[in-house]
Amino acid sequence: MSKSTFLLGCETLSVAKLFQILDGNISLKLSDEAIKKITKSQKCVEKVVADGRVTYGVNTGFGILCDQIISAKDVSELQSNLLKSHAVGVGEAIPNQIAKLMLILKVHALAQGFSGVSLATIKRILWHIEEDIIPVVPSKGSVGASGDLAPLSHLFLPLIGLGEIVVKGKKYDSAKYFAKNKISAIALGPKEGLGLINGTQFMAAFGAFGLYRFHHLLEQADIIAAMTIDAVAGSAKPFDPRLHEIRPFLGNKLVAQRILALLKGSQINASHLNCKKVQDPYSLRCVPQIHGASRNAWLHVKETIEIELNSVTDNPIVFNENEIISGGGFHGQPIAMALDYATLAAAELGNVADRRCYLMLEGEKYGLPPFLLKNSGLNSGFMIPQYTTAALVSENKSLCFPASADSIPTSLGQEDHVSMGSISGRKFNMVLDNLEFIQAIELMYAAQALEFRRPMKSSKILEEVFALVRKKVEFKKHDTVLYHDINALHTLVSSFEISRKARRLNKNFVEFLF
Repeated sequence: MSKSTFLLGCETLSVAKLFQILDGNISLKLSDEAIKKITKSQKCVEKVVADGRVTYGVNTGFGILCDQIISAKDVSELQSNLLKSHAVGVGEAIPNQIAKLMLILKVHALAQGFSGVSLATIKRILWHIEEDIIPVVPSKGSVGASGDLAPLSHLFLPLIGLGEIVVKGKKYDSAKYFAKNKISAIALGPKEGLGLINGTQFMAAFGAFGLYRFHHLLEQADIIAAMTIDAVAGSAKPFDPRLHEIRPFLGNKLVAQRILALLKGSQINASHLNCKKVQDPYSLRCVPQIHGASRNAWLHVKETIEIELNSVTDNPIVFNENEIISGGGFHGQPIAMALDYATLAAAELGNVADRRCYLMLEGEKYGLPPFLLKNSGLNSGFMIPQYTTAALVSENKSLCFPASADSIPTSLGQEDHVSMGSISGRKFNMVLDNLEFIQAIELMYAAQALEFRRPMKSSKILEEVFALVRKKVEFKKHDTVLYHDINALHTLVSSFEISRKARRLNKNFVEFLF
């Protein structure tokens, strides 16, 4: 079966399509229309240089140096110097996946024909994507205002034969790799360097990567919560759709519907329909409100990020040879604030999951042995993994301070308000890293607790998820070293197999996809 094609600069990019491109299921192509727009934009810039008209970023310095005029013979060196001088990132390299997402997002923006970047340069970026030759990009150094200057400079150093690349998992010096493989560096034309490194592709890539992960973790949060509810003999009444029709937030309604579907057919749930317990704690009873609020946040952030994925965010913008306008489309504030919101929404999923872990340890209150082990005292049982969830939740809370609330002036005050959106994007994914481990521990607890309800069974879906868990970890009768189990279940959680399994078993679980 032939792959479908995405037309750069013409079609609308969604997060779902972006990841299909990343996985190689959709190929990229420049349409004839895009090529015409790219060529026209480049000619406009060349005409400005030929006419000697002073235009920011074409034949001037950058930032506070915008009043420095550059001669026509030096404009190419100006653009190369820009990449060299701005490649000042520090810290660990970002994952290859995110660097590749940056390349895809940048080439899609350039192909819209407002940047003055040449067809040859755009084709070289496409070559990097197609050949999976991915530049090494440090994680820190962007303030997210003139775009992601430092990370984008590192991303495009290989175009001029500098920087580092990763090929088939191995890191190379770009100059040495290209010399060995007889690949020539590109000579940048007027405005090309600026068109390459102005933009929000670093923070947008982190945002899209986080949204994709967060989607699956939201799906799994409902499934794991439902397993916990059954394990502690919680009530299904709080998920009655009538309760959520009179406070009709989309996320709340969806989560309530999902929890009911997950509990449907459970022998455990049916066994206590007429019990004397009046109500459950909030971490069980308010799952639709808590998980639902995070889903509502996800939806808002998705809409924001998908606008950004299809935007032109460099500067200046080339409309025609007489209108090359300098603006602020590179400023990351629109997505920085949204990413901070997403960070909070993700952290709250971990917060409430930790509370459910704590409930399961209370034991007798819910018809379970203390610490989920019959012979506690001699054995600590599952007491201590909740310390880990508590630590991770606390760390996530510290990461929730909004990066976008801060601003430190740069470029001698020319750039006097910056978004710090790159930090927002990185923090979002750090919280998701912790959330995966928190979910793994709640899953371990819920599976252990369900065993004490036997011979009664849970619902078909939850029993299938339980079986996935038991393929990774065994029921515990006495103390063992648990970090192996936590890591095994983290692999299960981070693979998203739980959410995929649930969707295969119940079509209702496809409603909140991209």
